[in-house]
Amino acid sequence: MDSDKLQILIAMVVYMAVVVGIGVAFAKRANKNSESYFLGGRSLGPWIAAMSAEASDMSGWLLMGLPGLAYWCGLADAAWTAIGLALGTYLNWLIVSKRLRRYSEKAGNAITLPEFFSNRFREKGKILMTISAVFILVFFTVYAASCLVTCGKLFSTLFDAPYIFMMILGAVFVLTYTILGGFLAESASDFMQAIVMIVALVVVVIVGTITAGGLDAVVENTKDIPGFLDMFGIASPAVDSAGAQLVAEGAPVFGSAGDYSIISIVSMLAWGLGYFGMPQVLLRFMAIRRERELTRSRRIATVWVLISLSVAVFIGIMGRALYPAALTTASASENVFILLSTNLLPPLLAGFVMAGILAATISSSDSYLLIASSALAKNIYQGIVKKDASDKKVMILSRITLIVITLLAILIALDEDSIIFQLVSFAWAGFGATFGPLMLFSLFWKRINRPGAVAGMVGGGCMVFVWNLLVRPLGGAWDVYELLPAFLFSSILIVVVSLLTAPPAREVQEEFEAVRAGGKSSGQSE
Repeated sequence: MDSDKLQILIAMVVYMAVVVGIGVAFAKRANKNSESYFLGGRSLGPWIAAMSAEASDMSGWLLMGLPGLAYWCGLADAAWTAIGLALGTYLNWLIVSKRLRRYSEKAGNAITLPEFFSNRFREKGKILMTISAVFILVFFTVYAASCLVTCGKLFSTLFDAPYIFMMILGAVFVLTYTILGGFLAESASDFMQAIVMIVALVVVVIVGTITAGGLDAVVENTKDIPGFLDMFGIASPAVDSAGAQLVAEGAPVFGSAGDYSIISIVSMLAWGLGYFGMPQVLLRFMAIRRERELTRSRRIATVWVLISLSVAVFIGIMGRALYPAALTTASASENVFILLSTNLLPPLLAGFVMAGILAATISSSDSYLLIASSALAKNIYQGIVKKDASDKKVMILSRITLIVITLLAILIALDEDSIIFQLVSFAWAGFGATFGPLMLFSLFWKRINRPGAVAGMVGGGCMVFVWNLLVRPLGGAWDVYELLPAFLFSSILIVVVSLLTAPPAREVQEEFEAVRAGGKSSGQSE
């Protein structure tokens, strides 16, 4: 290993040691009981709630997937996705956060999302709890796989090591850390990782812009690529039969700019709908210590997201300007942040910037693994199979579940050519359509009942698979991101089935009114 790579490795090892130290520091508090392990005892402050929510939400795709998308086909796809995500972030904190914090405590002090839905409708058969737990296990396994792909690409690119070996090594580290510290350690480290992520992005974009000769030079070097800087067009890399971009005289070859229709814009903006169903974000709403602190959290989260998304998109554009023919496949283009960091920064600083990618990956994968394990151990095992199970047994099963989910995620991530953006896109749609409409109607519509909730959840989750695998490949007007049609289908099912069946029980409606009234009195007191 040469001197440069050794310095990068040292910086990353120092970073990982700090992360493990946080896990050790919180281990005792986290393992006190299942509420502390899965929700931190509702003790998060506004800064940690906001920053950990966004860090766990954005994952490695912020530093690899989104810049890679911009590098590969230009501004439009990446920018409209970023706009949708920024709007979704703000509206989720504005509309959902306070009502969910209040309602989750009122509804049997629910500490997981499946438990909230089950308690919200006072169900005895636990159908909602079971279905939601199963969907969480399915989609979070895919999500965790995207994080492991990020780890594999990062370490194999940096150290010329086999992808599979490095991916598995990253999985072992994340698994060990998650088992050790639980939700509190995860949230505290996510706060630090959110800072590392945004600093890494800003450092690379500043140094890269200076290296390129300024912002005007970046624009000048990419404006001749058809559709590359167009918000209403898209660049079309010319590729060979293996999917690699053609290069002529050292320059990448592009075809004519593709059309970017209203359908495409709406499809990308629809990413924002996903926030209403994201368990890793919704749990932060439930875990904050005081409802009134969510206003400050909303402002912090919105500013962080606006800066990080804007910079991530620009890094992809800048990468194409500086290294136009260096990354010749859609999968390889997701290494543009690594390419810029290692070529433009001193090795030790590059190592800390690379830790930003590791930060994004850890902050997401530990959330995904923890929530998935809680779905099985807390919701299915203790909630349905063995209701008198002790906290100790729940904790043991949760750790076994963590191992199993990690192994499944490793199997999905074995393909080195996996595209992070596509994996995240599918899982994001799954959560957004399965839980998003149900969350909104549960919080704001008194007439929703249990049959409507079941129909909406199942219909939304299944439609994601149907649209992605059967409808979207038809192309044309059908080529819409599966989250949008699945979200609408779920909403329609909730309304229609609820209205065609008996209204919810009186005590359910009274609890709804009490939560709504609590919000009014809380707003007046503030």
